[in-house]
Amino acid sequence: MNGSRDWFIAVLILVWAFCVPRFAHGQAPNAQGTAQSQQTFTLEQAVEFALKNYPAVRAALEQQSAAQSAVALTRTSYLPRADLLWQSNRATRNNVFGLLLPQAVISPISGPVLPTANGDSVWGSAAGLLFSWEPLDFGYRRAKVDAAKANQNRATTEASLTRLDVAVAVTDAFLTLLAAEQNVHAAEADVNRREVLSRNIHALAANQLRPGADASRSDAELARARINLIRDQQQQEISRAILAETLGIAGSGVEVSPGPLLGPPPQELPPAPQLSTHPLAAAQSAKVDEERALSRALSRSYYPKFDFQSTVYGRGTGANTDGTVEGGANGLAFDRSNWAVGLTVTFPLLDIFSIRANQGIENANKRTEEARYDLTLQGLKRQFAEAEIALENARRVSEETPKELEAARAGEAQAGARYGAGLATISEVADAQGLLVQAEIDDSVARLAVWHNAASVAAAEGDLEPFFKVLREKSGGGQ
Repeated sequence: MNGSRDWFIAVLILVWAFCVPRFAHGQAPNAQGTAQSQQTFTLEQAVEFALKNYPAVRAALEQQSAAQSAVALTRTSYLPRADLLWQSNRATRNNVFGLLLPQAVISPISGPVLPTANGDSVWGSAAGLLFSWEPLDFGYRRAKVDAAKANQNRATTEASLTRLDVAVAVTDAFLTLLAAEQNVHAAEADVNRREVLSRNIHALAANQLRPGADASRSDAELARARINLIRDQQQQEISRAILAETLGIAGSGVEVSPGPLLGPPPQELPPAPQLSTHPLAAAQSAKVDEERALSRALSRSYYPKFDFQSTVYGRGTGANTDGTVEGGANGLAFDRSNWAVGLTVTFPLLDIFSIRANQGIENANKRTEEARYDLTLQGLKRQFAEAEIALENARRVSEETPKELEAARAGEAQAGARYGAGLATISEVADAQGLLVQAEIDDSVARLAVWHNAASVAAAEGDLEPFFKVLREKSGGGQ
């Protein structure tokens, strides 16, 4: 009994000695990995990172690669075809005169019709090579290759559109997080000011120099400021999570480096390109071209088909023409061989009806895509006009917010001084502090709004590079 207990204790000691170090060592890499997952990005770095890692971009690039392979596959129709066959069988040889329509169930038999049927079986074998090539197709294969190229072009333009969408989403998420951080900074400053005011009022109230109601009011204002700070911090973390997701690293910690985004906003952007080069318009135009290519391919399909064919084959059988059979392994070896060369011409006479119906479908699809292209251009023009209006008004707002901030700071200082001299009420001080925190938020967000709307203008133009060029110039050559 004692031996069993000692053995059990020994096992527990071994388990403890084995598991505890592994557990301890297992925690350290996780903590290290968490620290390593915290990454800091400038705006341009964030966009570049997302374009390399976001799943939607990778999927679009794979679709582009698949479309490129589809072009190579279509080109293989120009190549000749070679089919090799080998067969060995054991079967009876009862044949009959008469026609048998083409089908895939009853196996044909070659040779004469025997006077009587019997169940004797013999070996049979065959092997052959068939070489076939289509020397003339009246442009059908070229039209199919053109259709595949149009599909590849559509995939390429859609990949460019996906890259633009991801870049715009990252830019929006980045600037939204930056604005949320500025709101938090302003809320923290407001809490600090109200804490100082609350301590002063409590000291005055304790010495009967101010009524207790002022202390209660200051406590309420401080609590509200802290609540606003908590809400701003919550929005900041939500914005951070959204940015991580748009970067393709959801769940990881990210930090943003503002660079020149908190400085003076840009005055103007480079001139806009033609909206027809916008990736969205290019993608829709590619769909129109694809429908046209498919329609051309159908128009080249109602022509004769020429097949040059050459074959060589051999056959063996254990059956004789007089009805006798040869036993053993006779028939497994080839007894006769042949070769042939020829040209086959086929014409699908009644396919004209289905071809015309398909052409009607493709022509309707083409007109549909053309209408959608016109609609796309209209939408892009509207988006560009709205972005320019928003940018102009954001600039005008950014010119007024410094005046608002300066006046709010002066008003808050004056209200504090008047309250200290007993010439103002606590309500006036609370209102002045509320105006100041709002002015601080307005001023910091106003500059970001100009950058944000400048990015929106570039996005409406279909290219963020002019925006990043201005950003690099503002930061002195690079972020």
